[in-house]
Amino acid sequence: MTEKAASRGQPSFVWRFGQQRRLAMIADHVPPGAQLGLDIGCGLGMYTAPLGEQVGLAIGLEVEWERAVVAHGRGLTVALATSEQLPLPAGSVDLVLLHEVLEHVADDEATLREVARVLAPGGRAVIFVPNRRWPFETHGIWWHGRYRFGNIPLVNYLPDPLRNRLAPHVRTYTAASLRALGADLPLAVVSHTRIFPGYDNLAARRPALGRLLRAATYALERTPLRCFGLSHFLVLARVDQPAGPFDPPAAPA
Repeated sequence: MTEKAASRGQPSFVWRFGQQRRLAMIADHVPPGAQLGLDIGCGLGMYTAPLGEQVGLAIGLEVEWERAVVAHGRGLTVALATSEQLPLPAGSVDLVLLHEVLEHVADDEATLREVARVLAPGGRAVIFVPNRRWPFETHGIWWHGRYRFGNIPLVNYLPDPLRNRLAPHVRTYTAASLRALGADLPLAVVSHTRIFPGYDNLAARRPALGRLLRAATYALERTPLRCFGLSHFLVLARVDQPAGPFDPPAAPA
């Protein structure tokens, strides 16, 4: 695992159950008649391609040249740019997807400001980001100058100074810290919850156990225990006037 892969994350290479489930969640929030969708941090274009079936045109945006080339080679429309300076006119995009990307960008506040700028009135931003209360740091840690890949338990439960020394390459969010990013932006919360993983690797080895875990933890998503889910799922809508700090339905952080 290179330092670049640690700081930018690894793109998805295959399509699996967990991704199909998330795509269905995205599809539920595509505005009617959406013409232009933007997949920020598209990687190899795994979500850009099916997103193109939901809107008139889906554009992938990627900061890594090698990944952009692969996505373009799959017949996708891809722009090489950073999320802090989106190469699109104001009010031109109907749907923006940030799938496990915001935690890796150089400036998450600037990124969200750009998202608000390019969204058309009534347009939606669909965001997945790591949940601080998930018991594992899924992006690995730095230990004695070396990157240690894997799911590291309890790192995200440490105080910020210690957690950020072990995982300086990736952010993680509480409900409150995620809401704070959008303070004073013209964005209103449509939906905000936490979701559990697809358990795809486990299900491939032990299908019955994978199905059991899915059933049990997906049921928890309808309870306050969703606060321990893997990722936040946040949907924002562009509004005409600044909405102030995000104010989603009350839920455990």
